[in-house]
Amino acid sequence: MDIKLDPSRDDLPLMANTSHILVKHYVLDLDVDFESQIIEGTLVLFFESGNRYRKKSSSTEETCQSESDEACKFRMPEPCHVPVTNTRTFSSKMGYNDFAIYGKGEKDTSGKDGNHDNQEQASGISSSKYCCDTGNHGSEDFLLVLDCCDLSVLKVEEVDVAAVPGIEKFTRSPKLTVVSELRNQIVHELVTLPADRWREQLDYYAHCSQAPGCGELLFDTDTWSLQIRKTGAQTATDFPHAIRIRYRTKPQGRSVTWTSDQSGRPCVYTMGSPINNRALFPCQEPPVAMSTWQATVRASASFVVLMSGENSAKPTQLREGCSSWHYYVTMPMPASTFTIAVGPWTEVKPETCSPSDQAAKRSFSPSEADFRCASICGHVEYPCRFQNASAATQEIIPHRVFAPGCLRGACQEMLLQLVSPCLSAAHSVLGTHPFSRLDVLIVPANFPSLGMASPHIVFLSQSTLTGGSHLCGTRLCHEIAHAWFGLAIGARDWTEEWLSEGFATHLEDVFWAKAQQQLAPHEAREQQELRACLRWRRLQDELRNSPEPLQVLRPSKEKTGLVTDSGSSVIKHGLSPEKGFMQVHYLKGYFLLRFLARRLGDDTYFSFLRKFVHTFHGQLILSQDFLQMLLENIPEEKRLDLSVESIFRDWLESSGLPQPLQTERQAGAECGLARQVGAEVSKWNRVNRRPRKRKRRGTKEVFEKLLPDQLVLLLEHLLEQKTLNPRTLQSLERTYHLPQQDAEVRHRWCELVVKHKYTKAYRDVERFLHEDQAMGVYLYGELMVSEDARQQQLARSCFALTREQMDRCSAQVVAEMLF
Repeated sequence: MDIKLDPSRDDLPLMANTSHILVKHYVLDLDVDFESQIIEGTLVLFFESGNRYRKKSSSTEETCQSESDEACKFRMPEPCHVPVTNTRTFSSKMGYNDFAIYGKGEKDTSGKDGNHDNQEQASGISSSKYCCDTGNHGSEDFLLVLDCCDLSVLKVEEVDVAAVPGIEKFTRSPKLTVVSELRNQIVHELVTLPADRWREQLDYYAHCSQAPGCGELLFDTDTWSLQIRKTGAQTATDFPHAIRIRYRTKPQGRSVTWTSDQSGRPCVYTMGSPINNRALFPCQEPPVAMSTWQATVRASASFVVLMSGENSAKPTQLREGCSSWHYYVTMPMPASTFTIAVGPWTEVKPETCSPSDQAAKRSFSPSEADFRCASICGHVEYPCRFQNASAATQEIIPHRVFAPGCLRGACQEMLLQLVSPCLSAAHSVLGTHPFSRLDVLIVPANFPSLGMASPHIVFLSQSTLTGGSHLCGTRLCHEIAHAWFGLAIGARDWTEEWLSEGFATHLEDVFWAKAQQQLAPHEAREQQELRACLRWRRLQDELRNSPEPLQVLRPSKEKTGLVTDSGSSVIKHGLSPEKGFMQVHYLKGYFLLRFLARRLGDDTYFSFLRKFVHTFHGQLILSQDFLQMLLENIPEEKRLDLSVESIFRDWLESSGLPQPLQTERQAGAECGLARQVGAEVSKWNRVNRRPRKRKRRGTKEVFEKLLPDQLVLLLEHLLEQKTLNPRTLQSLERTYHLPQQDAEVRHRWCELVVKHKYTKAYRDVERFLHEDQAMGVYLYGELMVSEDARQQQLARSCFALTREQMDRCSAQVVAEMLF
C-alpha cells in the first residue's frame, strides 16, 4: 500500500476565524423527525471577540496574541480553492494541523434548499459579489466564518438580548447609547460571569436564546463554511455577539447516522467522523474554540434522547406523543465533543443494587464545588470537579446503561457488572473523575468502531458483548480513560492523536488489571506483557502495509499547533481514506508511554501522571507540554539520553519502528503466557502433520485452557502456517468453542476459515459480517482476494443484506472491493 497521498483530498480545512471571535456558548433547540431523517431547529451562538486562548506552559511560545480588539489588525487571507471532499471518508475524531491559508471554498450545489440556492431568501449574499474580510481591513465588513458542511441554512438574525426581562443587571455602563454596543456589553457580562453563578448564567442563556430577532444578517455557504456579516460592522467588536441560525440537517450529512437498532426500530446518532459535528450544526471546529452548551431536543415520546450533558435528563411531555429533553454542559469543551443519540433505548438496571452502586447514586453538582481553591487550576474558570473535595473521593460516578431491548439481557449479565469496577479502577490510578456522571449506550450494529468516548457518554459496539468479559472490560476501560486524556485534557493540534489514543491504550491495561479484583500482581504483569506482544505484532503489520506519511505521529514537526492569523488551518491527512483503518497512533503512542513508564518505574510514573492531570485538566496541550513536565520529574540518573528532541526524533517525527522499541523487543524475553501459547502451537502443528488414520495407541495431545488474548495469539501463529487440514480446523473449533468467543478471537478464526476455505464454518464468517460490522471490512477483502467463486459470492450476499444499514464510509470501501 505504498501510495502517494493527495493533499487536495486528504487534508481537511478548518475555516472558522477563531483568532478574531470565539463562540463561548451554544443553545440548540431541535426537532428530530425520523420520517424525513432531518434534525431541524435553531442554534443561538454567544460570542466574545478576540481569541482569549493563552498557552499556560512555559515550554511553548505564545501563539495567540490577546491585544485589545481595537488595536488588532489582521491580515486578509489569500483566496484558495478548496476541493470537495472525497466520499471515501472514515469515522475517527481528527483535528487540525497544517499552517495553511484558506479563503472561500468551492460552491456547494448539493442541495436546493440552502440559502444560496433559494431565491426567496433575500438575506443571502453571493460570494461573487462581495469580498469581505475575516478581520478588520479597511472599510469592508467583518466576516464571521463558521465550520459548516451538509447543512441547509435557512435564516440568520441578530438576537435582541436587551429585550430579556431582568437583563439590565448586565449593563454596567449607563452611558451606552448605541443599541448594538449595549447588546454586546450584555453578552460580554453574561459570558464572563464567575463559575459560582453557573445556574443563573444558563438560565439567562436560555432566556436570551428565545428573545426576538432584531435584524436579519447576510450569509452565504460554501463546501466547508457558513459566512455571516452585518452591514456596517467592520470589526469583530462591532459584530453582533448573539446571533440565531435557523437550519436543518440533510439525511446524507456526514456527522449524523440515521439507521435502525438491533430490534429493527429507527434511531439516529452522531459519530466522530473526520468532519466532526459541522454537519450537525454550524460551529467553530478548531479545538481552541472551547465552549459550553445547552440543548433542548424534541422527539416522539417513544424515543430516548441521550447527549453530552452534566445532568441525567428526564423527558418532559409537551403534547400527546411528543417529549422534550434538556441537557447542559458547564465545562468548556471543543464543539467536536458534542454527541447525541436518539432511539428507542431501554435503560438496563441491576436486579439488586450493590453497596458500591448505592454510593454512586450520590451525584455532586457544580453548585457544590468549593471555589476557595480556584488558584490550583490552570484552566479558564468553570465549576471544576477538581476543586470539589467530595468529588475527589468519589470512586464511582453515577452511571446508566442503555441498549436496544433485544440486548437488555446481555447488558445486564455482563456490561452492567463491569461499569462500577472499571470506574473505581480508573479513580484509583488517576484520581478525581473529570465528569460528574456517565451514560453507556450499546449503539446499532453499523457503528464503525468498538467504542467512542464523549463527555458524559460512551458508545460501545455490540461486538463487545459476546464471549467473556475480557473484550467488554478492556474496551470500557479504554473509553473511560478518554475522560482524562482526550476530553478533560485535549490536544491543541488534532494530528497529535497519540495524546489521546496512546494514553487510552496504555491505561486500559492498567485499569483492567485493577478492575479484576482477584488478579494477583504477577498475573497482571503477565497479562500486560502478553498484550504488549500482540500490539508489537500488530504495529509491525501496520507499518509494513501503510503509507509512510501516515506512520508519523507529528507530521508538521515545528509547525505543529500553528494556525493562520485568522485561526483557520487544515487537518493534515484529515480525510485520508487509509487513516480510518490505521492504529499507528494508538500503538506507537502506547509503546512510547510504556517505554517511559519503565524508565521511571510504575510508582513514579503514575504518581507523575496524577500530577500532570491536576496541572493540565481543562486545557489543551501539545506533545512537548507532557514530555517536558515528565522529564523534569525524572531523576538525573534515569534520564540518560532522554530529551524532548530525542523523543520527537525517535518516536513522533519518523515513520517505521522507533529504534528504542526495536532494541527493547529484541532484548526482552518472551513472557510466560506467550511461551505457553508457543507450546500449544507446536501441539497443533503436530496434530496437523499426523496422517488421517492413526495407530490406535497413538499419543493424544492435551491442550491447555487459554485466556482470550492467548487465543488471539495462537490463531495468529496458526495463520502463518501454509496449510491446515479440515480435521485440524474442526478440532480447533471444538477445543476452544471458537464461535462463542469474543469478537477479537472470532475475527482470527474467520481469517483461518477464509484462508483455508473451510466451508463447514462459512456460517461463522456470515455471522461475523452481519453482527460485527465494526471489524468486518478486512474480511471482505480477504474473501475477494482469494479469487474463490464461493467466497466471493458469500461476500456479495452478506454485503447485499447489510449495505443499507452499514456505515456509509465502510460501505463505500467494501463496494470498491466487491465491484
